[in-house]
Amino acid sequence: MSELTVAERCGPIELLLSDVDGVLTDGGVIFDNQGIEIKRFHTRDGLGIKLWQRAGWRFGLVTGRASHIVNLRAAELGVEIVRQGVDEKWPVVKQLLAELHLRPEQVAYVGDDLPDLPVILEVGLGVAVVDATEEVRRAAHWVTAAPGGKGALRETIERILKAQGRWSRLVNKYGQRDDRQE
Repeated sequence: MSELTVAERCGPIELLLSDVDGVLTDGGVIFDNQGIEIKRFHTRDGLGIKLWQRAGWRFGLVTGRASHIVNLRAAELGVEIVRQGVDEKWPVVKQLLAELHLRPEQVAYVGDDLPDLPVILEVGLGVAVVDATEEVRRAAHWVTAAPGGKGALRETIERILKAQGRWSRLVNKYGQRDDRQE
């Protein structure tokens, strides 16, 4: 059997999961003088998550670090699937799949570092941000052009929704008048 193309892998995706540090952020961790953690999120990634949800799909975060700011950002975006402080991500994702009655081929995961590797190897569409570790980039089905924290998640969402033929309908409300094929 031949290897599936990225577009073919995008077709069945219903759940998009992402790491946080290095994907939704540039991977840096900043603490202020009071020891409060600060993270910088890209607004286009946030709108991308909203568009993904408007398409009828689920989005979730699976991250090794635990941070209050991640809960705040998730709540702001209406993200209900948030798993923090996860050392081994694949068992957690596998449990999520069972709870949501999904198969691995219905899941895409975006990661950047070695703890993401087991998930990228198991899901239908494993995505690495361009500045991910070499091992993660090699294992991924697709590598973004944008680095982590600079719109890589939005790029992933657009790629999947365009492959599914859903992108134009979602962006038409913003005034797009383009009838080109997705």
